Amino acid sequence: MTYVIAYDIGTTAVKTCLFGVEKNITLLASAGKGYGLYILEGGGAEQDTGEWWSALCATTRELFTKTGLQPSQIAGISFCSQMQGLVLVDKDGIPVRRPMSYMDQRAKDEIKKGMKSGILVAGVNVFRLLKSISINCAASTSVKDPLWKYKWVENHEPELFARIYKWLDVKEYLILRCTGRCVMTEDSAFSTMLYDTRKGKEGWSRTLCRMFGIRMEHLPEIIKSTDRAGLLTGRAAQDLGLTAGTPVFGGGGDASLIGIGAGCTKPGATHIYSGTSGWVSTVTDYQTVDAVTEIAAIVGAQHNRFNYFAEMETAGKCLEWVKDHLALDEIGIYLKKVHVAEGPEAVNTSLYDYLTQTVENAAPGSGGVIFTPWLHGNRCPFEDPDSAGMFFNIKLETGKTELIRAVLEGVCYHLRWMLECEERKVRTSLAVRFVGGGALSPVTSQILADITGRTVEIVANPQNVGAVGAAAVICAGLGIIDSLDTAGALIPVVRTFIPDMNRKAVYDRIYAVFKKLYKVNRNNFAALNS
Repeated sequence: MTYVIAYDIGTTAVKTCLFGVEKNITLLASAGKGYGLYILEGGGAEQDTGEWWSALCATTRELFTKTGLQPSQIAGISFCSQMQGLVLVDKDGIPVRRPMSYMDQRAKDEIKKGMKSGILVAGVNVFRLLKSISINCAASTSVKDPLWKYKWVENHEPELFARIYKWLDVKEYLILRCTGRCVMTEDSAFSTMLYDTRKGKEGWSRTLCRMFGIRMEHLPEIIKSTDRAGLLTGRAAQDLGLTAGTPVFGGGGDASLIGIGAGCTKPGATHIYSGTSGWVSTVTDYQTVDAVTEIAAIVGAQHNRFNYFAEMETAGKCLEWVKDHLALDEIGIYLKKVHVAEGPEAVNTSLYDYLTQTVENAAPGSGGVIFTPWLHGNRCPFEDPDSAGMFFNIKLETGKTELIRAVLEGVCYHLRWMLECEERKVRTSLAVRFVGGGALSPVTSQILADITGRTVEIVANPQNVGAVGAAAVICAGLGIIDSLDTAGALIPVVRTFIPDMNRKAVYDRIYAVFKKLYKVNRNNFAALNS
């Protein structure tokens, strides 16, 4: 058996996973540790590289305590990471300032000057939009994009800007810390919106850099996700409790590796993710974009493969909202007169499990009640930060159980909507892999099957598929598998949900109304929220 370590670098915590690879990629042990997300006035959101590194070190050592394995048995390490952060380092690899999270929104003036002035189409400079799409097959139209964070530092912190040697993303900084080498994987390079997708590893676009005023010497060397980025240095090995010389592989972003961890690596393979956010993604071997529905084929961890990617802002976050505002602070949920979140039953029954089990008592369709899962605006198939959640069609006989079920159904209606929008441009798979925390619930999995009419497949540990994808990267880098295209053979399905077509008929009628709710309320959302 080959042993590898994958680091899943989230927004507020790392989950470090030890896998054994033989016939399958098998999770042997994991450890997690949190770190800070510092919210600042004016839309700032920053993190601390020292906290990231401390969390990696603590969790790595914990794995050996749990398993009894020796550091010398680890064949390689890699990363699955949050994306579109901005980590600026000097020639010694020391950050010149705290990293700016993908959530940072301070660069409002920078994006207005750079992309939202001149002749506009849909609020964006038409000439820069077309030039960006022709080169990158995407465009930097969000204030959260790292390009504008970079320009914000240039404009507001010129002394720090003058010290910059390289521009890195989150996992790229950790690769630097491990190996002493500044590199960036293809998917991270693409997410800067400065990458020429026609050039592969030579892909920095001189034209786009000139257009946006980016210093090309700040951009690092581009590598494949499966490339060996370097070997673990003695200093890093001592910190982590690993062996110097352990291979470190490029890895990928969460949007890139979750699909691979789901076993979706062949063109046409579709996976659906429900975590805090949600998405539908289908593997393609060509790039395409649907400007009407805001879906584009993005560069992934597989070389010469793309992920046709449709995203919603809040999916599992909606159930968290239910927990906080319908279950805990309004009705209180008790099992045997003991609070489920606090009593001894909590060991075997989480509050989320209890919520999803409870909704089985409500009929499919929730008595006609519809919930719109747009609690933080929406991206696809319409982009509108003013859109919001609502319960529609509540009657006297409606109970809280129906409301909670309507939330789960509303998320699944929206996932179906994005799946159907993808069908306009690409062929999606008849059986979809469902991953993320939402896939831990058999109730949610069956609802998704019934609403979409697709067979829903679940893999082992669906909440850890990002780390599984990073483990697959190591397997490809070590030559255990030929390429990531064949990684699906290491990731079997453990449970399948078949759609009930009688229930689907109920859902079809409600779904038709669901799709109309945004259009008829768009102006109302704007009046209340803009």
